[in-house]
Amino acid sequence: MSSDEFDPMIERLFARSPQMADAPLFAAGVEAKLQSSSRVRTVALTVAGLIGGVIAVRESTNVSFTLSDAQAPVAGRAIGQGIQSASLNVQEAVGSGLAQFGLADLSLGSMGGMQLFWLAAGALIALAAAGVMKLSQEV
Repeated sequence: MSSDEFDPMIERLFARSPQMADAPLFAAGVEAKLQSSSRVRTVALTVAGLIGGVIAVRESTNVSFTLSDAQAPVAGRAIGQGIQSASLNVQEAVGSGLAQFGLADLSLGSMGGMQLFWLAAGALIALAAAGVMKLSQEV
């Protein structure tokens, strides 16, 4: 038997999978497992989100950094200076980026810290939602 005759014969043999006697029971079991794991995953993510949200709100309302105090340890002062330097570098980078787009006069300084926090949190949530939508369309 030549390979030209053998390949179609093999294809015909494997084209149709045999029906198992318990196929509907197996499909129902798999569906039940998927549904239960989906509920568990939803509950776990909801609880984790609530806990994270409570912690974020609690921490954002009780922030009091005193790393640049004169009585702070040397390491604390060094960390405070490092944070200040990094903050200035980020401000300069954002300012130059805004200047490239013609938004150099945009001022967010009039907003309070909590407003900026919630604005950033909303933007991150919107980005996460967009990512989930894109991922769900691919799957």
